Amino acid sequence: MLRMVIAVLAAGIGLAGPATPAYAELLSAKRVVIAVLADDLFIGEAEGHLSGAGTLAIRSQRHPGLTCVGQFTSSAELGGSGQLQCSDGSTATFRFRRVSMFRGHGVASFSRGSMSFAYGFPPEEAVSYLKLPEGKKLTHNGTELVLADL
Repeated sequence: MLRMVIAVLAAGIGLAGPATPAYAELLSAKRVVIAVLADDLFIGEAEGHLSGAGTLAIRSQRHPGLTCVGQFTSSAELGGSGQLQCSDGSTATFRFRRVSMFRGHGVASFSRGSMSFAYGFPPEEAVSYLKLPEGKKLTHNGTELVLADL
């Protein structure tokens, strides 16, 4: 009888272990981020959790070695804010407004200037939330998004 109880407990513990990461995955969502800083386009991904916390990682299209990672918190009522740290040593504080549970837009203050960004939108919709450099447009060159001359 004791062996059967131990076997049932062991099976229950074995089932409980792997279920936690799968359950956590159900309570998070990843969305594409498109950002413009000065004359540079950054593309990446944000992952938000049901709690309102999340992470962000973006990469410069112009200088692929330049990456930025950060964390944020958000709520439907207050929007969100966070911090970014980039591989060149620059840092930023950003804030954003949620348009829906999975879409939003915002701005960041860098030492190099301001950045506008949108997440969860296809490029043709994101452009309305981005501050593009004078004489540039957001387009797809066949392999990736780029800032191109008008």
